[in-house]
Amino acid sequence: MPFDNRLQKNSLAAQAAGLPAAWRAAFDTPVVARALADVTAHVEQRLADGAVVYPATPFRALDGLAPSDVRVVILGQDPYHGPGQAQGLAFSVPDDCKRPPSLRNIFAQIAQDCPGTPLPRGNDLSRLASQGVLLLNTSLTVEDGQPASHAKRGWETVTDALIALVARDPAPKAFLLWGAHAQAKRALLPNNSGHLVLMANHPSPLSARRPPAPFLGCGHFAQVNAWLADQGKTPIDWTTEEGDVRQGEFGL
Repeated sequence: MPFDNRLQKNSLAAQAAGLPAAWRAAFDTPVVARALADVTAHVEQRLADGAVVYPATPFRALDGLAPSDVRVVILGQDPYHGPGQAQGLAFSVPDDCKRPPSLRNIFAQIAQDCPGTPLPRGNDLSRLASQGVLLLNTSLTVEDGQPASHAKRGWETVTDALIALVARDPAPKAFLLWGAHAQAKRALLPNNSGHLVLMANHPSPLSARRPPAPFLGCGHFAQVNAWLADQGKTPIDWTTEEGDVRQGEFGL
């Protein structure tokens, strides 16, 4: 049985109110506060109408990770729209869930960037979040079987504010912008901020190998770690000793 990743009625507003003050600061402006209120009202109404909405914890990407703790930002679009998939972390699904194609390509690129290093057999990316990788979707909820169903309802204004909050932190971050949707957020990153900004196609099989900037072969994971090392910071452990999936299994 897949785990129950359905959002419950009347829980979204409570989750937003329960965020740490450092994150809630992103909602201080009237425009963002109104967007959050609007999308919350829409989601709660859809739940009242009987819609199934995922995930159970839309703000999970912010759990246990202060804005100042963020070292790398990876942006997704909206949550997976099937039962037992979305966890509130972009691109992540539970370990016992079938690996989505985009995540498979992400692991393939990690294998290429870290040759000979065991990779996880599971699919839960919480281990990256615990190292300061913000895995943020630009829409935080979705309805069952309806991708992008909560896009343009206010989430983008909310998550833009979260991205801008992270980008204003004095410590430089690495931003991995995959695909046109994520690359549109480049405008939120201040010039001369010292951030590392890497762009490539989306890891979806529809675009991962296509020009002008194929995701497969982009080398982003190795570039991030080299950049962190140059600053005297601990690199991200993109892999784990618990797995035994190696480069050859991805056909690279």
